[in-house]
Amino acid sequence: MEELTRRLAAGLPAGAVVVDPDVTAAYRHDMAGFCAAGDPACLVFPQTVEQVQHVLRTASELRVPVVPQGARTGLSGGANAVAGCVLLSLVKMDRILELDPVNRIAVVEPGVVNAVLSRAAAEHGLAYPPDPSSWESCTIGGNIGTGAGGLCCVKYGVTAEYVLGLDVVLADGRLLRTGRRTAKGVAGYDLTRLFVGSEGTLGVVVGAVLALRPAPAPQLVLAAEFPSTAAACAAVNAVTTAGFTPSLMELMDSVMIRAVNQLARMGLPEATKALLLVAFDGPEQRAELARVGELCRAAGATEVVPAEDQAESDLLLQARRLALTAMDTLGTTMVDDVAVPRSRMAEMLDGVAAIGERCGLTVGVCCHAGDGNTHPIVAFDAADPEQVVRARESFEAIMALGLELGGTITGEHGVGLLKREWLARELGETQLELQKQMKGLFDPLGILNPGKLF
Repeated sequence: MEELTRRLAAGLPAGAVVVDPDVTAAYRHDMAGFCAAGDPACLVFPQTVEQVQHVLRTASELRVPVVPQGARTGLSGGANAVAGCVLLSLVKMDRILELDPVNRIAVVEPGVVNAVLSRAAAEHGLAYPPDPSSWESCTIGGNIGTGAGGLCCVKYGVTAEYVLGLDVVLADGRLLRTGRRTAKGVAGYDLTRLFVGSEGTLGVVVGAVLALRPAPAPQLVLAAEFPSTAAACAAVNAVTTAGFTPSLMELMDSVMIRAVNQLARMGLPEATKALLLVAFDGPEQRAELARVGELCRAAGATEVVPAEDQAESDLLLQARRLALTAMDTLGTTMVDDVAVPRSRMAEMLDGVAAIGERCGLTVGVCCHAGDGNTHPIVAFDAADPEQVVRARESFEAIMALGLELGGTITGEHGVGLLKREWLARELGETQLELQKQMKGLFDPLGILNPGKLF
């Protein structure tokens, strides 16, 4: 380790190499429960592309694993340390290098926080649409690494649709530039899309060219209460079938509603079995909300309440953003991220409820209902070995149910450590082998975030 830290320090600013175990321990893992984390050799904080290249060259020469990290808000263990690794924190590379209103692009470093970019874009009448629930703290580099989504995906899409180009440091320290700055471009293989969602296993993102959009009008939100999750899902299907494209369509089950109320005293209706939030940001938003309200009532809604103004809308959206934090107050949590076809979402939610009952655990669900991305959250006592076993069983059963319904094991959180075994089941032997071959092409020594994905 002495040689490693000496060589790293030679190409980094003073204080950029940290070996204090009390400090490195705080960086060993992300926010995923139930995932192992090793003891790193050191933690480094580069500030430039050249310094990242130095770290990778050194690690490659010494055959030392490197685990890239952003804000560590991930939920799959993708940023967890492996034994003897270099933890490569990119949080100090946090500059917005360019914001171009004419071409509607932003050029950023990986440590830029999502909300910071959104606010900077808003000053020019523009928006960066991907908005994960952790947008106030998660970084663009982490969003790219996991292929993050967010609450507004139903209308505006996910991170991959806004990444035009990337600067990536490869395992041997070479700098690769992919993609473009233009609105269109199809030259060669799309390596940019390959890196989005690769979880730091193919290279380290050190810069990104991102597409921006004109800022929409503030959202107005409608809240609809339902006697069952099946009725709420029927309303979601009716809204979609009728041709509406809301800017947001989120669902919370009764467990989630009670947890949010317990945490924030928000006065959400606890008697209801499902709360559906639907928002529009277009010029006809009030008329659209009225029509959606009619569809909700036809599907069985017991109460439909459109927000009167922006303040009421923001309050409802805050309730949804608090969902994960609220469930954390009930114990240790395992957060799932299963996406299914919208038409089968009711089966997914009913199945999750049955799994929770069978395992004797509290399981709450919130959904990006507009695109079928469900987040079942299992709460349990980590100090109780029997509950730990049942929590793992429930998690596995939820994953299996998602695949059985024609879904995927992760819509936006990534695979990391948490879902490695399930990735093989979803991809199948042929695709898994091809993906491993691609990993070997970019990282022949296997030093980049080893143990993640495969």
